[in-house]
Amino acid sequence: MPPGGSRRRDGNVHRFPHCSNEGVERRLARIRAENPGAGILVVTETVFSMDSDVPDIAGLQAICTRYGATLMVDIAHDLGAVGRGGRGYLEIQGALMTVDIIMGSFSKTFGSNGGFVASNRVELKLALRYGCGPLTFTNAISPMQAAAVLSCLAIVDSPEGERRRKRLMGNVMHMRSSLQSVGFQVLGEPSAIVPVVLGSNGLSRKMTSYMLNHGAIVNLVEYPAVAKNGCRWRVQLMHNHTREQIDAFVMTAVAARDAVSSGVDRLLSLVTA
Repeated sequence: MPPGGSRRRDGNVHRFPHCSNEGVERRLARIRAENPGAGILVVTETVFSMDSDVPDIAGLQAICTRYGATLMVDIAHDLGAVGRGGRGYLEIQGALMTVDIIMGSFSKTFGSNGGFVASNRVELKLALRYGCGPLTFTNAISPMQAAAVLSCLAIVDSPEGERRRKRLMGNVMHMRSSLQSVGFQVLGEPSAIVPVVLGSNGLSRKMTSYMLNHGAIVNLVEYPAVAKNGCRWRVQLMHNHTREQIDAFVMTAVAARDAVSSGVDRLLSLVTA
């Protein structure tokens, strides 16, 4: 979904149904019929951070190529943390080196501010080098930050990085299955982000307050970042979380739900008495 400013700018920004390659193809077909020479940029992500869902990137690239559109994919949330080689869902889907443009932030796996854009198109590299703000002015990342990112990349590409990703995915699968086994709705595909659907604002805030007061750190996401009555915890896991910590988190989540539910039941009984 494009940001609000771009939606209001003109009629050249088009939304498409979430993770729908068919929706993209319908819009590309319409745009090409109306303007055969238009430049088209299709933007998506590998892992969407609110639902941890993943589009079919290889199929989307094929559609974009067919209609003469350029595909740009944000890989910030899975690069380094998912896939045997740490190349995320592009690696898992067999789409490495095929996407027109990839971009990402260093603030996730790499623990630094800044980010990157990569492409096989030489002309795009030159355009970014000479026209991009962080390179034109003096706000590029520092040599120290660049060194930290390179050190993290070395870990990603090492046997240690592979071991960490394996432990991380084991933790992710354990957290997801444990939450589902006690009745929580968990969204998306396995990644370091585990979205846990709660519901309304009031219920979610009370459950979150309980969690924080009982030692569990959670990030509550509310409307408009997600749909109304679709509040959720955006749980984030690391490779060095223990199974005991994950089990304690799940038990606390159950206790939070039970405590809030019993409070609602008591309130309803007073109202109807």
